[in-house]
Parts: sequence; C-alpha cells; structure tokens
Amino acid sequence: MPASDAVDQQERPWNRRRLRSTNERLLLDRLRTGGAASRAQLARESGLSKPTVSSALAALEAAGLVHQVGTLAPGRGRTAVLYAPDPAAGHVLGIDVGRSWLRVAVADLDGTVVARSDVRNRARSSGAMAELVVTTARQVVAGSGVGQDEVVHAVVGTPGVYDEKQRRVRYAMHLPGWGRAGLFDRMREELGVPLEMHNDANLAALGEYTYGIGAGSRLFAYILIGTGLGMGVVSEGRLFTGAHGLAGEIGFLPWPGRQKPDRLEDAVSGVAVVQAARRFGMSGQLTAKAVFDAARQGDDAAVEAVRLEGERIAHTVAAAAAVLDPDLVVLGGGVGHSVDLLLHPVRENLRALTPLRTKVVPSRLGEDAVLLGAVATALGAARDVVFERRSAVR
Repeated sequence: MPASDAVDQQERPWNRRRLRSTNERLLLDRLRTGGAASRAQLARESGLSKPTVSSALAALEAAGLVHQVGTLAPGRGRTAVLYAPDPAAGHVLGIDVGRSWLRVAVADLDGTVVARSDVRNRARSSGAMAELVVTTARQVVAGSGVGQDEVVHAVVGTPGVYDEKQRRVRYAMHLPGWGRAGLFDRMREELGVPLEMHNDANLAALGEYTYGIGAGSRLFAYILIGTGLGMGVVSEGRLFTGAHGLAGEIGFLPWPGRQKPDRLEDAVSGVAVVQAARRFGMSGQLTAKAVFDAARQGDDAAVEAVRLEGERIAHTVAAAAAVLDPDLVVLGGGVGHSVDLLLHPVRENLRALTPLRTKVVPSRLGEDAVLLGAVATALGAARDVVFERRSAVR
C-alpha cells in the first residue's frame, strides 16, 4: 500500500477534507509548473496512488479548476487523457502607471493577456490620474468578455514605494500629488477588486524574470531608466525589497562632484539625456527618443550625449555589481530601448571602472516589463483565491 494511502486511512474523519484539499492543490500546482499530464504520470511524480489521483482530478474538474486538453497514445496500453489547469477559472488585472503612459491588461490564470489598453497619461492631478486608472481598467475588463466578478486580484506598478501603514505612495517625485493619502483606497473601492501597489522597477524585474531574459538567473538586477531611475533585484526567484521596501532606490545615490546633477537619478534618465544634448549644441523640442534617433544619424551633439549617458549608466552598473554580485544586469525602461547605442559605451566604461565583469543585456520585454510583472504578481494571489473559492463550494 502506498505511504500516502496509509496516511489517508489513518487520518481522522475531520482531517480527511483537509487532506483531499492538500492532494488537489499538489496536483494542480504540478500541472501548472510541469504542463499537461495524465493520471498515471501524476501518480508517479506525486507519490499518490492512482485512485487518489483520479478522485482529486475529478474534484478539480468538477470545480472548473482543471480540464481535459487532449490524449496521449503510448506505444502499448490504453490511451491516456491529459489534464491541465483551466486558465479561464479566474482573471487578474495588471496596471502600469507611468508619467507618460498608463498600461492596463487583463490576463487569465495562465498569465496570457486577453485584453489590454495603452493610453497617454494626460492627467494633471493625482485625482484625475486615479480616475484614469479606474476608468481604463473598467473599459479593458468590459472589452475582454470577462465578467467583473471573474477578476479576482489586481496589482498596480508605480514609481515610488507604497507605505502600507500610511496607505500612500512615497518618493514618486515625477508624479505630483500621487503620494496623497486615500488615492489607493479610492481606486480599490471603485474597482471592487483586491488591489496591491508595488514599485515599478521591482515589478519590471519580476516580469523580466518570469517572462523575459532573466529566467533562470540566480541573482539579477533590472535597472529601469526612464523619466526617473530605479532598480529591482530578484534573488532565487524572489524580489529583494529590503527592510522597508526601499531596496533598489538607486536614484537617491549621490552623484560624484559638487555641481549639478547631485543625485544619480538626475544623471541617469531620459531628462539627463536631453539636458546633455542641449549642452552639446542640440536645440528645438527635444525628447530622449529624438536624441537617440539623431545619434543613429550621426549627429555629433547627440552622439556625445549618448556617450555621456553610457558612461553614467556604467557607474550605476558598477555600483550594483559591487554590492550585489549579480550574474546578470538588465537595462530597461524608456532609455533602455536604445541599448543598441548604449551597450558599447556602457561596457567600455565598465572595464575602466571595475575589475568585476558583470554581464549587461537589454530587456527582452521592453515597455511591457512593468505590466507583465504586475500580472505575474497578481497571479500569485489570484491562484490561491480561486482554488479556495471553488473548493469551498463543493
């Protein structure tokens, strides 16, 4: 008799329901991480008996948590039915709030985005921004064909750090008024969905680890370079956020010298690229993208501005490498989109700055890193909620 069945029989009646739930969750997690499988395969891998596996799968299927996705015909023996988690059992909202863009996505429990919207952030106040978040999220859900009650969790990525005690965002310097108390509660109440707030660089790092180039890395740092500067650190698949959630706020590091810029964020950002280009002689309505585009065309002032930005990013990477010893540093954010121009000066300056040879690569997810990190984080909570809800009604 398998050890698991012996445990089944020894359990007291009031613990049998808990054991059944444990077995069901074990199999559901295995299907989610290992892909579709048959009863026999699940029995071999879990150590549970075939009758126990069959009973658990039947319960999961009745609850709408797994479904049949095909069959496997072995060389000998019966054709086996393959099971997989049902991605439509629940949905999540991922929200990326940036100074220029608001991105919202609805995803199923497999993490597949079923609907999304990217809109310009033209809000001129924190209240208008909160309203834009709620309105856009509602529109995306309505257009997805997913019922409002099927969205079980939402995560918002934002510059700054959410203070759970004061219930407000701190250090979001580029979003005036965004730190006002009550905004988070207002959005959560109006959306009618459990809502979490997380730092955008942290979510970008988790998104890159889950869906991008950081997959499999033991310890990597994601440096988000856009309107501001931030860093997310993923160690052994988990975010490292520090004692107060402030780990990775590298924008506050002092910049060498007594003249402006005096903070690293003032030296490494899209704004810094534009300022440098003006000092080197460019004029007109400039954006970081325009400067990089001009550099690709050989404009001397733009080339110098990009070279200087590469040098400053190298200082940022050198600091991260000395403190963290990562096996990978990912460059992302708005400026990170021009890594084709930045990688050479970054690597050249790194060789001069430090003996540490950290691998530096561009983000694979680009502008979607924060959004997909929000989705990945929401899924962690949503899968638990969906399992508990559907198990409870049986």
